[in-house]
Amino acid sequence: MDQRLAVALPLLGERAGMRAIQNTILVLSCLALVLFVQPLNATQTPEPRPNLLYILADDLRWDAVGFMENRVVQTPNLDRLAKRGTVFPNAFVTTSICCVSRASILAGQSERRHRIANFATAFTTEQWSQTYPALLRQAGYRTGFIGKFGVGTDAAVRAMAKEFDFWRGLPGQGGLFFTTNDATRTHATARMGNQALEFLNAADTGKPFCLSISFTAPHARDGQPREFAPDLRDESLYADVTITPPVAATVEFHQRLPETVRKSEGRKRWEHRFATPEMFQATVKDYYRLITGLDREVGRILAVLDERGLTTNTVIVFTSDNGFALGDRGLADKWFAYEESIRVPLFIADLRQPARKQARSINPMVLNIDIAPTLLDYAGVPAPREMQGRSLRGFVEKRQVSDWRTEWFYEHHYGPEIIPPSEGVRTERWKYIRYVNESPVIEELYDLKRDPIEQRNLVAGTKYARTLAQLRERWKSMGEEWR
Repeated sequence: MDQRLAVALPLLGERAGMRAIQNTILVLSCLALVLFVQPLNATQTPEPRPNLLYILADDLRWDAVGFMENRVVQTPNLDRLAKRGTVFPNAFVTTSICCVSRASILAGQSERRHRIANFATAFTTEQWSQTYPALLRQAGYRTGFIGKFGVGTDAAVRAMAKEFDFWRGLPGQGGLFFTTNDATRTHATARMGNQALEFLNAADTGKPFCLSISFTAPHARDGQPREFAPDLRDESLYADVTITPPVAATVEFHQRLPETVRKSEGRKRWEHRFATPEMFQATVKDYYRLITGLDREVGRILAVLDERGLTTNTVIVFTSDNGFALGDRGLADKWFAYEESIRVPLFIADLRQPARKQARSINPMVLNIDIAPTLLDYAGVPAPREMQGRSLRGFVEKRQVSDWRTEWFYEHHYGPEIIPPSEGVRTERWKYIRYVNESPVIEELYDLKRDPIEQRNLVAGTKYARTLAQLRERWKSMGEEWR
């Protein structure tokens, strides 16, 4: 106690002395808080923002990876990551074609809102400023892009180089798997893997990064003599395996399709990929070889993350831009609203968390438009109001997520001269498809609970008339809501 206070206290009355002591204690306590607590808080450092690694495959259907229970294709590195993370088996794209889907992924918006419906339309300056790469870069992230960009003309894509700190993006479909001037015969997938290692080896451990790797595998190089040409190291893979065709790859399924679909580009591509059992085996084995080649590059990337001490502060998201028909319904490629076309593999592995706290598979319907808000959420960056998707982080962290979607709107309008435009509604149980340019109207209705492979179109008759009418109304109202 201060000496002057000790001398003065005996001169005061007992009650006054007690009040003085109490006041002195109060002053000293406040002083202690100022001197000791505040400096302690000032020296505390916030939790570092995680590195973000976004890996996108091209035309990879949902069930063509090991972690989605495919027992033929070899994807050990993706499977290992999936076991460390959260798998979303009910993941879909709102438009099944690369240009639209990639715009939706970057912007967190459906085609109805971003209005990029073809390969020539690019983001406006204002639109780009609200994408996840632009917002993360503005927030201090080192951003990189590798591989197929897929939105806008060749010139517009090349101009995107200024929007990233590290740019190895490619216009169009990303070029051939093998380039004629490369004597080493390095496959495009391996080249992109090399570029990813270049980015990671230059990473500043004190600054977070977001690297988006957009592989061109396993998309076909359309019109080439061997459209799914694999890495030379993978030529012998699956040689002794007989791959079982999809359940829906029958004449009966094809004959049930609307005539406009039977005559579409999907059928023409089927004819030179899957028309005979021999063609089916050769095409699918090459498709699987490309997937295994992609998986190998993921393994190399994981190894460098470990070497550089980056693993324990990295979140990895893996998915595809759309699905792919491997002869299902007598069709090839995507575009249509059938499950093999719209459904994609998806997992999120937050490597900051122990595997035992993540490893699981959960069933909410998630969409490609959820990727952007998820990445922003992990970085602590608010998602713009224009984004229609929602962050998936709450599911990964096992928090209660309220009011999650139970239905969503599908649309595809590209190439109406070769692909009949379609829209529809996908709910947890039902799927309604409407071919919007047809007169009279052509519709399809499927009960996915009882008919998950979409074998019986329930439009005819009166038994499901009420459900059909309800979904027609939802199609109309959601078409407006999603703008």
